[in-house]
Amino acid sequence: MSQPISRRSMLRMLGIGAGAAALAACAPSTQAPTPAGTEGLKDDGVKEFPFTSWSFNEAVTKQPMQDQITKYQSANAGVKINTPSYPYNDYLNQLLLQVQGGQLTGAVQVDVAWLATLAATGKLIDLKSVATGADYAPAALALGQSNGTQYGLPWTFAGIGLISNNELLTKAGVTSPPKTIEEFEAALNAVKGLGNGIVPWAGMTKVDQLKDIIPWMWEFGSPIVQDNKIVIGDDGSVAALTWYKKLYDQKLIAPDVNRVDARALMSQGKTAFYEDAIGGKATVTKSSPDKDLGGKMAPVARPVKASGDKPRHLAWGQVIAVMNGSGAAAAANYAKTITTDQAYAVEYFTKTGLPPTTNAGLADSAVKNDKFATDFTAQIGANSSASPFWIYPQFSQMEKVLAEEVQSILIGKKQVKEALTSARDRMNDLIK
Repeated sequence: MSQPISRRSMLRMLGIGAGAAALAACAPSTQAPTPAGTEGLKDDGVKEFPFTSWSFNEAVTKQPMQDQITKYQSANAGVKINTPSYPYNDYLNQLLLQVQGGQLTGAVQVDVAWLATLAATGKLIDLKSVATGADYAPAALALGQSNGTQYGLPWTFAGIGLISNNELLTKAGVTSPPKTIEEFEAALNAVKGLGNGIVPWAGMTKVDQLKDIIPWMWEFGSPIVQDNKIVIGDDGSVAALTWYKKLYDQKLIAPDVNRVDARALMSQGKTAFYEDAIGGKATVTKSSPDKDLGGKMAPVARPVKASGDKPRHLAWGQVIAVMNGSGAAAAANYAKTITTDQAYAVEYFTKTGLPPTTNAGLADSAVKNDKFATDFTAQIGANSSASPFWIYPQFSQMEKVLAEEVQSILIGKKQVKEALTSARDRMNDLIK
């Protein structure tokens, strides 16, 4: 349903041009405390440090991470890496609690959405000197920046977008990916006609992941944030939620679905579309009874309101930050090695599906010959932008407010305009 892109096109999108400009917006512009500086990167002789993550808590990534650590420890005498880990949904809270207690040291896996919040603690080391001269793609490097400071080294990046089950679409008579919202609706109705308990689109309807509505608001013309003010409740956002509620009422999307539920539906062959980051494919195929499912899954650019409009997606990525404290120099060396050494990065990609962040890694045959990865980059990653809320340390509270009000629309508790106006006022109160 989609064509792979060339190595040159892939590197161009990830390094320069529109894709890079969009992802560079992930560098928040709000004022943050002075970083811990580079003093902490002077070798203190401590070779034991923790690498705190959520990926060590997940089946698809746990063993590949352990393999990296084992390999690194074998190649660096005396190094010992501990692996504290927390579930993703509780991860940021756990980090902040540990920072507050002065207990967080070493290397830390960070979702790009959380970087401004962690930078605001003043405990992250400026890694500019570590990143200088490395082969990171410029757009990837921008993921680790906040307020002009290089707080993180990029580990993997792309966006969040639609993934289809082409076997179901073919059965429903849909022979090409929908490019407009009108075509998308037609495809969903065709899939609904298959019956057999199939959910046409496993769109987010549980409050914990209703932030996925953001790019749909963009598609309908809402800037969401303008002149440092939340403007939800404008014509674009109202049109987006009116449309989403219509699909909900027509049972084209299902109630009480979050990312975990959506992945389960895709793995069981029970949905034609769901939204995920690029690494979601590995999770879905690992748990699927259909061993050929991976070949049936394809990334789809977000359908646009009018032909010729630009598809919009939320940026997604992970960086490794280093906390000021004991073993920081050793932790920074580890972070740079696993993100820039091609042997580490490409092996991690082959085991997890998560793309590297260096030009050399992206040009490796294992990456450029992976059709799903190159298509995902072309269809989704190249058209990704930072959430407008990430620049605010209060972003998680703001996303929660939005999700609560959107859910109130879906369950019929509030009218669209009423709920979005409430969301706007509540979020503006958070940033006053």
